[in-house]
Amino acid sequence: MRSSTIMRLEDFNYGLPEKLIAQRPPSERGASRMLVLDARSGNCEIRRFVDLPDYLGPGDCAVFNNSKVIKARFFGNKEKSGARIEILLLKPVPDSSGLQWECFAKPGKRVKPGTVVTPFAPDGTPSPETPLNCDGRNEDGVFTFSFPDGVCVEDLIARLGHVPLPPYIKRPDESSDSDRYQTVFAKENGSVAAPTAGLHFTQEVMQRIESKGVVKAELTLHVGPGTFLPVAVEDISSHKMHSECYCLPEEEAEKIRNAKKDGGKILAVGTTSVRTLETCADEQVFLRSGSGETRIFLRPPYVPKIPDLLLTNFHLPKSSLLMLVCCFAERDLVLGAYRKAIEEEMMFFSYGDCMLLVR
Repeated sequence: MRSSTIMRLEDFNYGLPEKLIAQRPPSERGASRMLVLDARSGNCEIRRFVDLPDYLGPGDCAVFNNSKVIKARFFGNKEKSGARIEILLLKPVPDSSGLQWECFAKPGKRVKPGTVVTPFAPDGTPSPETPLNCDGRNEDGVFTFSFPDGVCVEDLIARLGHVPLPPYIKRPDESSDSDRYQTVFAKENGSVAAPTAGLHFTQEVMQRIESKGVVKAELTLHVGPGTFLPVAVEDISSHKMHSECYCLPEEEAEKIRNAKKDGGKILAVGTTSVRTLETCADEQVFLRSGSGETRIFLRPPYVPKIPDLLLTNFHLPKSSLLMLVCCFAERDLVLGAYRKAIEEEMMFFSYGDCMLLVR
């Protein structure tokens, strides 16, 4: 039985040596290690990621988030003072034809409504013909910036933007990050952080999974920067989740429904897939198709309705993502597995190793 005791923030804390925070991906995609935790037996072992197909069989369904990371980070100078400003695109403002975006900016105190920032390309070349204009700032500290009329924002992002590596990667982005901080099945532009469980997959592993008779289903959840925000309240039930846009097409929902109806296991690749599936599942465990925004906060003692297995990376202490993982196995088992990963010097976070939870 899952405990119904109110859980506190400190219940999801653990110590991590800084040297185990991966600063770069493994030399080859798919070369990661995989810690496998069986929630029923408590057994915990370390395998290779390429062994993942061993845990799947005919009739099972693997669910992938096909969101694509955009080069959302811009650097530039204030038009008048020349002060350096960093802008992180979050999402387009509705009905703005993609020209107006919600953004983070730092240092925020230097940015006021009317501030004009001249961005420069990754090679340092200024781009004065494409100024970014600050239209305002809301009470949550989110700015609104506008691109000039008539420009192709998608092209500008590709040309002037930087890969938005997370804050715990203490280096500038490099040309190789354009490939490695992107899944091989990414299709739909919109994420400002990678759905990192998918970074391990190669085309070869995908083919091995499909050759076993495993059905592949895709959904989209655009990962926002809120995925890195710490939970700041001691009573975690009071935490307010960030919003992320999702889409589960009917054709893909039908694949998952059929697999579940026929007794197949559902593998969620990443916490983003879990959030989307559980957003779309009703109380009768029927999976609806649909799209919109989700603020779902999955934490113990919640038991996932749709996925039976979760492939995920290791997550930050006291994070909402670690709490989500603890919905697949008892918290003590999960933290024990984390301790084993640390003892074995597995690598953590976005470019690190991964974990498979079986329930």
